Amino acid sequence: MDKNSGQKSAGQVLFPPIDPFDQRMLEAGEGHSIYVEQTGNPDGIPVVVLHGGPGGGCSPAMRRYFDPERFRVILFDQRGCGRSRPHASVTDNTTWHLVRDIELIRQTLGIERWVVFGGSWGATLSMVYAQEHPERVTHLVLRGVFLMTTPELQWFYGGGAGAFWPEAWARFAEPIPQEERDDMIAAYHRRLFSGDQVEEVRFAKTWSAWENALASMRSAGFGGDPPGQYARAFARLENHYFTNLGWLEEGQILARVPRIAHIPGHIVQGRYDMICPPRTAWALSQAWANSELHMIGDAGHALSEPGISAKLVEIMCGIAAAED
Repeated sequence: MDKNSGQKSAGQVLFPPIDPFDQRMLEAGEGHSIYVEQTGNPDGIPVVVLHGGPGGGCSPAMRRYFDPERFRVILFDQRGCGRSRPHASVTDNTTWHLVRDIELIRQTLGIERWVVFGGSWGATLSMVYAQEHPERVTHLVLRGVFLMTTPELQWFYGGGAGAFWPEAWARFAEPIPQEERDDMIAAYHRRLFSGDQVEEVRFAKTWSAWENALASMRSAGFGGDPPGQYARAFARLENHYFTNLGWLEEGQILARVPRIAHIPGHIVQGRYDMICPPRTAWALSQAWANSELHMIGDAGHALSEPGISAKLVEIMCGIAAAED
C-alpha cells in the first residue's frame, strides 16, 4: 500500500483539457435519452468512466485521467442526471437499467472489451457491471469504494460520520423534525418526492451540501451552495437508490467477487474518507486476490484529492504501458 502520493494539486497531475471527438444522445428505452461522449484516440484502449452519486453526472475533468494518445475515453451521464433526459427522473431508473445502458453503449460503439473506471457509486456500478458481464472487462479501476450495504448507509446517514463533523450534521438534520431523525433517508425521501418542486430543491440542496461538506480533506465541513436543479437530480437519485438498497441483496457485491476473480483490479482509497470509510475497500481487497489496494494518506473521498488523482493517473499509464 502507498503512503501520501505527493503534494501537487489535482490539476497539475492530470493531462491537459481536451474536447470530445464525438457527442451523442442515445435512446436507452423507457423514455430515457443518455448523453454519451468520446475523447482521446478513436483507436486507443477503450475505457468507460462511471460517475458517482447516483446522480452526479460526468464532468470535463474526468477526461483528463487518461493519456489522450493511448486511450479512447467514453463518458456518459447516467439516467436522470447531467445532460441525460428526463432530468431528475427516477422512473425506470435502477441499477439494472444502468447495467443495461452500459452494455448498450458498448455495443453501439462497437467495443469488444474495455477498462471500467469508477469512483464512489461509480465503483459500485463498476463492480455490478463486471459481475454481470465479466467477459467484457479487461481491468477494473475503483476509487472510494462503496458497496451499497446497510452499514455503509447507516454510517453516513445515521450519525456515524456526523460524530466527526457535528456542525455539518446539525445543518443536515435541522430541517427534519426530531421525531423523524431515526431514519434520515426516509425523512428526506418524503420531502424530495413531495411534488412541490420548490420544497424539493430546498431539501435537495441541504442533502447535497451534507455530502459535499465531507467529500474532501479541504472541504472543512462546508458543502457550499449547489445549483438547485443539479442538487434536485443528485439528491432525488441518491435517495431513490439508497431507499431501495440499489436493488441488490445485502452483501451481494462481496458475495459475487468470485465472478471477477480473473479480472485485475486497482482500488484507490483515501485514508480519511468520511463518506466511504476504508474498511469497505479493505474488505473488498481481501476478497479479491487479483486486486491491489492503494491506501492514500492525507486524502478523503473526492476524485479531486491530489494523492488520489496522482495514483489514478499512474495506474492508467501503467495499464497503457502494459499494452506496449
